[in-house]
Amino acid sequence: MSLSVWVLIAGAGVGVLYGLFGVGSAFGTPVLALLGVNGLAAVVAPLPGLLPSSAAGAWSYSRRAKVDWPVARRCVVGGVPASIAGALAARWVGGTVLMALSGVVLLAVGVRVLHPTAPGHDDSKARRRRGDTGFVVAAAATIGFAAGLLANGGGFLLVPLFLLALGLDINEAAGTSMAVAATLTVPTLVTHAALGDINWLVAGVFGAGLVPGALLGGTLATRLPVNKLRKTFGALLVVFAVWFVARQLLVVL
Repeated sequence: MSLSVWVLIAGAGVGVLYGLFGVGSAFGTPVLALLGVNGLAAVVAPLPGLLPSSAAGAWSYSRRAKVDWPVARRCVVGGVPASIAGALAARWVGGTVLMALSGVVLLAVGVRVLHPTAPGHDDSKARRRRGDTGFVVAAAATIGFAAGLLANGGGFLLVPLFLLALGLDINEAAGTSMAVAATLTVPTLVTHAALGDINWLVAGVFGAGLVPGALLGGTLATRLPVNKLRKTFGALLVVFAVWFVARQLLVVL
């Protein structure tokens, strides 16, 4: 089969994982790299498909009143400028190093999938969520820079922030994360497009699989024993990430 067909299949597979587990964008770059998409092109290719996927997810959660819009707005204030800075810095870091960093991110995602963070509501978290604007903006700026640098929506960092530091429940954390991720994707995508970093053929084919795959994954999540599948998926993700990071480090060294 041609590379385009494999990229389409990869996009659909990553989309299903995104719909099932809320994890997808961080997986896109390593998969594309293994298919032979080189350097920065593999890093930024998932971006165009991530935008509609995150926006659709945020809209779905918003309809169920599961997006904390005040928190989302503060995250956007801190995250958007930082995501542009991260996207600009990506060229200085270089594609090979970004690949290795993407593998490290994937390892962190795998660990989180294996050990999902339990939500916790308490008074201090609620007060921070309502009143500590500086903390939220600063945390979002850090996440936004990482999202711009690695060309993903930052959801794997946003969800633990919302659960652990701000006390949102798991559905609020997921919905608010998708709303912020959809917003952060826009300046990152525009910046990389202006710099000429995006291979639009690869990005378009990958996105053509990602969006319907995410919709399918969301449907399967209501029918499959996701909690049982999560541990298997997490373990496979950790093993894959360790192997991928080792592979990239050999290239760097």
